[in-house]
Amino acid sequence: MRGSGPVSDRVATVPNALSALRLLGVPLFLWLVLHEHDAAAVLVLMVSGFTDWLDGKIARRWNQMSRIGQLLDPSADRLYILATLIGLTVRDVVPLWFTLGLVARDVLLALTLPVLRQHGYGPLPVHFLGKAATFNLLAGFPLLLLGESDSFVGPVAHAFGWAFAVWGTALYWWAGWLYVVQLRQVLAADRTARVGVAGT
Repeated sequence: MRGSGPVSDRVATVPNALSALRLLGVPLFLWLVLHEHDAAAVLVLMVSGFTDWLDGKIARRWNQMSRIGQLLDPSADRLYILATLIGLTVRDVVPLWFTLGLVARDVLLALTLPVLRQHGYGPLPVHFLGKAATFNLLAGFPLLLLGESDSFVGPVAHAFGWAFAVWGTALYWWAGWLYVVQLRQVLAADRTARVGVAGT
């Protein structure tokens, strides 16, 4: 997760390379989930989480925040969430309504991007609440996978997995609502600025 600070147009940075590596891991992760290689899938997800933390730390420490990184980082998070939802839904670990509820939020926010572009803005920065939601979801999904096992940890992992998933879903939608509010504020300020320029 990238921090705040000066943002450059650089592409060839270590954080961007780590984000690209995370993106390449998405199809591998989905294949592992669909073929019920749960231990390996959880390992891929853990590596993804570590590189997510590492790229943010490097970006902040060595001032390597970039515009492409601001796109790659949340994109990787969303793709891992989507890949996990597809795999868990196909395997009947989570119900279809749960998956549709999370996907609907991302579809809603995707519809705001053309509006932002029309007013000369790129994607709005990721809110802390969105990061917290992503953390909860990506912590809950591996536990739901582990909950499918017949071992003694299965029931415990299942309970904690759903706790993280439900809380993460609530935060995910809350963060989405705050994004919409932020969008309205940006557009209102833009309209005010345009009216001020026109009136001078």
